[in-house]
Amino acid sequence: MLTFTLRRLMFAIPTLLFISLLIFLLVDLAPGSPMSQIPLTVPPEVRQKIMEAMGANEPVFVRYFLWLKQFFVVEPLVLWDHWWGTDFSAGLQRIVSWQSRSPVMDIVVQRLPQTMTVIGTSYVLGVLIALPIGIYSAYRQYSWFDQIGTFIAMIGFSVPTFFTGLVLILVFAVNLHWFPSIYDTSLRVTDWTSFLQQVKQMVMPVTVLALYNAAQISRYMRSSMLENLGQDYVRTARAKGLTERVVVLKHVVRNSMIPVVTVIALGIPGIFAGAIITEQVFRVNGIGALLIGAIQGSDLPTVQTLTFIFAVLIVLFNLIADILYGILDPRIRYD
Repeated sequence: MLTFTLRRLMFAIPTLLFISLLIFLLVDLAPGSPMSQIPLTVPPEVRQKIMEAMGANEPVFVRYFLWLKQFFVVEPLVLWDHWWGTDFSAGLQRIVSWQSRSPVMDIVVQRLPQTMTVIGTSYVLGVLIALPIGIYSAYRQYSWFDQIGTFIAMIGFSVPTFFTGLVLILVFAVNLHWFPSIYDTSLRVTDWTSFLQQVKQMVMPVTVLALYNAAQISRYMRSSMLENLGQDYVRTARAKGLTERVVVLKHVVRNSMIPVVTVIALGIPGIFAGAIITEQVFRVNGIGALLIGAIQGSDLPTVQTLTFIFAVLIVLFNLIADILYGILDPRIRYD
């Protein structure tokens, strides 16, 4: 298992380096400059110093390696100093946003709790709903439960999240006044009343995203279960006298989880990236809104950093999915 993991890790490192170069060059070649964010009233010599501090006058590959150093060395040192009270990062240049003139990672840390609260909750809820529905729908194929589950999954997967969000706002916020239409990011949970307010403002965005995630994952789970229920090893297990619960939950579900693990693992980076459209609909001031604002403001360091963070998370959870494959099916380790 260790050799299997090391092989996957050695493949992931050059993949990340190639992705980082690609992201940096694509974003760097896009139109936009920090000069457009500096007020015209600033004297030319001051403007020049600001540009030099941002590293905007350096050659592209010098800026690329500086950015890699800041991402993989400086920012982890800053985090280490914050945790342990050391000063290893003192005097080191961090990745600075052209818009706010503050470190990009500080902004990400400020926005991440909002995204994790809404998007993370919806994803966990969607997975918890999808797996039992997919398992039971396959086991009771063409039953009324399967028909209803298929119908709801088709709606959840085919209807865009922005449309579902607007419908919920129109019905439950505008007409019924049950829930707020705008997410209050300044709310702090300090007592029972504020906790209820937080739950109320989370209901609609979490429902929209949980329905979408559950619809997708439940279909994968159902298809994988149906494929395995007809296999020879299932008939053999039943012929040996094993109970139906043991056959389904211990044998069929375990083998069926292999393709579903990919869907779940690759969906987890989306939690950190934020549901950009849903965050815009409900005015959740999270990572998705930060990325949209950075693109609109030509804030290249922020766009590069956020995009690469998403790429790192995708490669990381691909690696985790590969390891889980080896755990679920030992034969994969020896391929």
